[in-house]
Amino acid sequence: MPVYTYRGTNRAGGNVTGEMTATNKGELQNLLKRQQITATKMSEKGREINLPTFGAGVNAKELAIFTRQFSVMIDAGLPLVQCLEILASQQENKTFQKVLVNTRSGVEGGTTLSAAMKQSPKVFDPLYTNMVEAGETGGILDTILQRLSTYIEKNVKLQRAVKSALVYPIGVLTVAGGVIILLLWKVVPIFATLFAGLGVSLPLPTRIVMSLSNLIGSWFGFLFLVAIVAGVFALKAWYGTPGGRLILDRLVLRLPVLGILMRKIAVARFTRTLGTLISSGVPILEGLDITARTAGNAVVEQALLKVRRSLEEGKSLTEPLKDSQVFPGMVTQMIAVGEQTGAMDAMLQKIADFYEEEVDAAVKDLLTALEPVMIVFLGVVVGGVVISMYLPLFSLIGKLSDMH
Repeated sequence: MPVYTYRGTNRAGGNVTGEMTATNKGELQNLLKRQQITATKMSEKGREINLPTFGAGVNAKELAIFTRQFSVMIDAGLPLVQCLEILASQQENKTFQKVLVNTRSGVEGGTTLSAAMKQSPKVFDPLYTNMVEAGETGGILDTILQRLSTYIEKNVKLQRAVKSALVYPIGVLTVAGGVIILLLWKVVPIFATLFAGLGVSLPLPTRIVMSLSNLIGSWFGFLFLVAIVAGVFALKAWYGTPGGRLILDRLVLRLPVLGILMRKIAVARFTRTLGTLISSGVPILEGLDITARTAGNAVVEQALLKVRRSLEEGKSLTEPLKDSQVFPGMVTQMIAVGEQTGAMDAMLQKIADFYEEEVDAAVKDLLTALEPVMIVFLGVVVGGVVISMYLPLFSLIGKLSDMH
């Protein structure tokens, strides 16, 4: 569903701007009319689907704390406006404070809490606002907010799992690259000067290392570095296109070890998100649409949108899940049982709990396996450079010994 930016006036005559998701401009205009906003400008911003990040200038931890405190206040019977006023006054993050003040003003102006929150889509995403709307409709706003805070905390835990799996190898490779460049740039030329003065014949490994050193110290080395940086930016830009994102995400899921981990993370996120939405009273079609947009992987998103279309045609939920070949057999079987028993939300939460534990175990196993591999890699690469520099000296010492 596309995101639109709009500008207009409210019933008090004040100027308002914001962002909102809608299928088209007509629906957007109707949504704004319900909030008593007369639109003067509407433009499509374009669809942006990334890993769910709760907020621009507002991190997930801050949002989770706010949500939990909000639920306690609502449960205690405090009016919405007073809750928002207290939480805004206690908020240290100025960006979040401004958002809460605007939300409070919207509620004071007569709009619903969910509608007021939709005016800040970068902080309160569609999943958040739809659940709040379901809570308002069902009269269980405090319960919904508790579920939301739990969901955000678990989502942050999954993101940390991804970072833990990627940061260590990337960090080691970066350090290794820096050490090798430093050796080739500063140390190897000293040995090259020494060998030239001694006039010794150089073995093949030494000649290869010295050629690399000459490359690093020349303009070609600088151009090579520029090409790498340009390649990274080009890859990032390509990933921003729908086709590039789909190809790269599919490639990631097919990787031997990391692909299995990313698949487990995708399943955990999908089941947790959809289970939380269904248990909160959000219709399953709308829940699937939101879950697809927050999946974090284009292949999973595509599979979920196919599931949604299948449901619209009156088919079951499990068949398109099986056909997608993204979700493991156990997941589709458990969802089928949940669909038949009418306990879909509970079954999805159980699957999410299981796969979150699987992700934790997989990350620990991956890091345990990577540690010795990285140590060996560093030893071979750095040690190889050092030994290649000493090989001519060993041969020179051997010749001197023969002379004596």
